[in-house]
Formats: sequence, C-alpha cells, structure tokens
Amino acid sequence: MAITNEKSVSEAIKYRRSVRVFKKEPIDEQKVKNCIHLATLAATSSNMQLWEFYHIVSPDIIKEIAGASFDQNGAKTAQQLLVVVARKDLWRKRMQANISFLKSQFGNKPEAEYSKREKFAMNYYKKIIPTIYTDFLGILGGIKFLAFYIIGLFKPIYRQARLSDMRIVAHKSAGLAAQNFMISMAAINYDTCPMEGFDSLRIKKILHLPSSAEINMIIGCGLRDEQGIYGERFRISFEEVYHKI
Repeated sequence: MAITNEKSVSEAIKYRRSVRVFKKEPIDEQKVKNCIHLATLAATSSNMQLWEFYHIVSPDIIKEIAGASFDQNGAKTAQQLLVVVARKDLWRKRMQANISFLKSQFGNKPEAEYSKREKFAMNYYKKIIPTIYTDFLGILGGIKFLAFYIIGLFKPIYRQARLSDMRIVAHKSAGLAAQNFMISMAAINYDTCPMEGFDSLRIKKILHLPSSAEINMIIGCGLRDEQGIYGERFRISFEEVYHKI
C-alpha cells in the first residue's frame, strides 16, 4: 500500500480538480486499486459500509459506460473508471459482519459476561440498526417517523428513519468514500472527474447490478490533458459559508 512521493493532504486537496479531458497515457492499475482501498477507510454511518466499488479497466466496458454517460469527455477520455455504488439493500449482511467482528474483539465468552460497553455495542447492531433500516414500501418508515416525532416532543431522538432517509445515509457514506479516493489519487498526481450525468439503469445493466443497488457517482481517472481543466477554480467567498457560533 506504500506510495512514495505523495503530496500532503493540503497539497492534494488543492491539486484536485474535475478534469474533463484526460491524456491517452495509461495509468497504473495497481495504484488506482490502492486508492480504492483507501476509499474504504472513509467514515461511514454506523460503520455499515453500504458501498461497492467497480474498477473499470476494460476499454470496451469504458466505452459502454461512456455511452451511457452521454459521451461526456470525463468518461470518454478516461483511462480507467470507478463506479461508486450505494448498497443500502445489503444492510443485513453488513450488520452481521459488524456483529461478527465485535464478537471476535470481545473474546470467546458468553454474552452474559460482556461489559456494559460491549453490551451496548452489540445491542446497537442487534436492535437499533434493524429498527432504523427495516421498512416495507415506506409504510414502516412513516410509522417510525410519527413515533419518533412524538417521542421527540419530550427528549432528543434520532428522526431520520424513513426509507428516503436511509437512502440518503447510504449515499452520504458513499460520497465520503469517493472523496477519499479522489484525494488519494491527487496525492500521487493522478486526476479524476466525478460525474452524476448518466443513465443509471443502463449503467446497472452493464455492471450486472441488482435493481436495489444505486449508482452514487462515476469517476473518470487518468492524467490531465493540457485542455482538461475548463477554467480557473471558482468558489464563493469563504465568509458567505463560514459561520462561527
């Protein structure tokens, strides 16, 4: 996993730009894979890791995905692609993985001997996570929303428990992972272009994804062409978005 001559975090953040046109020069597949591994170390809600990463290196598949992405240059000229997928539908599997990991950390002992902290962690995944993620056609989510609203009149409570809320949670975590990936790529002088303009149904068909999977974004990867960045970076004034309380 060691990559030499990396930029600092601040340097990588400043270097990263959305590159719309890439050079035809190939990039190292293993280095990109290393950056994807770093993406998996991103913060994720409840450590559920409801994401998957599809590393596209086949020129034919890149061409297919570019076509389903309206042939935008960020996909069409990319040497490789990363498709970040939100998998809220895998919550039961990822919940069980967390439970198994906790048991391995707590040691070979009966649950009756767990410490207070260990019991809380186990109950979080065995009780709270199923309560939040379980839904049926949005009906249970509506009931939970109403129940939590009533409870919230008397004490603080988590309120985002509807089907749409949990989709947002999964996509937020996937977005954090995508940013980890792009900063990691920038650190080794590789460039990226995050894209949201694509036909998600066609992309899922190309990747043989189930209907319950959701494409978070597609990221073009390569080395920036001289004309690959379309203009100077623009950001509204920091004072407009910064609020000190």
